[in-house]
Amino acid sequence: MEAVNLSDGKRLGKICDVVFTYPEGRVQGLVVPGGKGFRWGKADLFIDLKCVRKIGVDVVLVEIKAAPKPEKKRGKWEDNYPPPPPPSPSPFRGGGDRRDYGEYE
Repeated sequence: MEAVNLSDGKRLGKICDVVFTYPEGRVQGLVVPGGKGFRWGKADLFIDLKCVRKIGVDVVLVEIKAAPKPEKKRGKWEDNYPPPPPPSPSPFRGGGDRRDYGEYE
């Protein structure tokens, strides 16, 4: 069966597995494979049973909130990381204390 997301209308893929709890035997969720076409290495998608809205004859409708995408600013993708610290002065470029090579005899 095909899984379709109601929030954005995208096809998530064909459901390949159903996850049960072991001793109780209750359904916990559905699994959609992630590797599709040239996107190898993409992780499988687990759909919790709470997100399933409707199960039809040929499609399962789910509602998954998409993760927020990073904003593109000034032509670069910027994250909310602090700027790197300034470089420390190098003893070989005229900064800091110069070493006396007489110690290395």
